[in-house]
Amino acid sequence: MDRSELTLWNIIRSLFGITVFFLVFLMATPVIALLLIVSVGKLTNFLMEKIGPLMMKPVFAASGIRFNIQQHGEPVNRPAVYLVNHSSTVDLLTIIALGLPRIRFVAKWELQYNPLFFIVGRLTGQVFIKRQDRKQAISTLQKSYRRIREQRLSILLAPEGSRKHPGIIGPFKKGPFHMAVDLDYPIVPIYFEGNRELSAGSSLLTRPGEATAHIHPPIDTTDWEKETLEQHIIEIRRKYLAWAGVETDEVDPVA
Repeated sequence: MDRSELTLWNIIRSLFGITVFFLVFLMATPVIALLLIVSVGKLTNFLMEKIGPLMMKPVFAASGIRFNIQQHGEPVNRPAVYLVNHSSTVDLLTIIALGLPRIRFVAKWELQYNPLFFIVGRLTGQVFIKRQDRKQAISTLQKSYRRIREQRLSILLAPEGSRKHPGIIGPFKKGPFHMAVDLDYPIVPIYFEGNRELSAGSSLLTRPGEATAHIHPPIDTTDWEKETLEQHIIEIRRKYLAWAGVETDEVDPVA
């Protein structure tokens, strides 16, 4: 979305939506903290699956965004690595609104600079990585494996890394796919349709409209070998390009 497409009303409504988002987090943070402390963390999955999506409803309403979830095929009934395309600020809202079972997010380290995200993220066991430091990012993910396996958690990542990238679908990083192989988890692709049109790249401003999360059938990784991992990455990225309606792509498919 080009900023020139925004009307004055769009800008006012977008700023109102941003305000509602932070007010919701501000009011919910002490409640979430109390519930997690009292339950010794046992309510984490309930909060992620039920309360998170509930918190996003007033934000969507204030921003004029209609969010839908479309399940293609049967939902996966075991822990998985969920992958989402990432090109919009709206992605943060739609990721929280998904309410996936036993889910934890792998997010950029900088989100913790916001005290609300830091408190909620740390209390709910999200995984924060420094994307600029590849070795440290891999180390952080690997240290999380034991907790992920023991608690039978699913993980959600954006293989493009940053939302600021060339093309509609940016190059995919290998980390999420290594993680799926290491954990012996299937990969579940989720394609966000409409998010980019509502707010593209680094812009915090949005316009009213519709966004849909397409949850596709799981991809088995049992027989994957690390030597052929790059080919699997290319094949999955091609799916995203097809869903985005991109016929040709000159961007290096693997970062």
